[in-house]
Amino acid sequence: MTDTYLYLIREPDWNSDEMLTGTMSPELQESMGAHGAFAEAVAKLGAKIVGGEALQSAKYGGMVKRGDGDQAVEQAVYTDSAYADSSELVTGFYLVETEDEEQARHIAALVPSAGIVEWRKVMPMPNG
Repeated sequence: MTDTYLYLIREPDWNSDEMLTGTMSPELQESMGAHGAFAEAVAKLGAKIVGGEALQSAKYGGMVKRGDGDQAVEQAVYTDSAYADSSELVTGFYLVETEDEEQARHIAALVPSAGIVEWRKVMPMPNG
């Protein structure tokens, strides 16, 4: 039986507009190459990437503390940027099917990041 793990990439925010305009800096090109090498390493281990995405920079999102009960939207408090008091935020993620926790830990150490990678086992949910 395989388990699925989520790998959250936490690092300094990045200029996602570079990628959208096709004018990638050498540093961003190197980072993208590292993610390609990561995908190859995961496959060699016999695990399988089943999902993942880069997230655009924090200026394209924010945070919300929802209100109570039926006032969830009306009382919501919005913040323009994620983690204003932190130098790192989630810049992307992978979902990987692994054979066991040991393999999941090994893969966590391979995820390209300029910061910290958090990995968590995905809770199996009944279909329906």
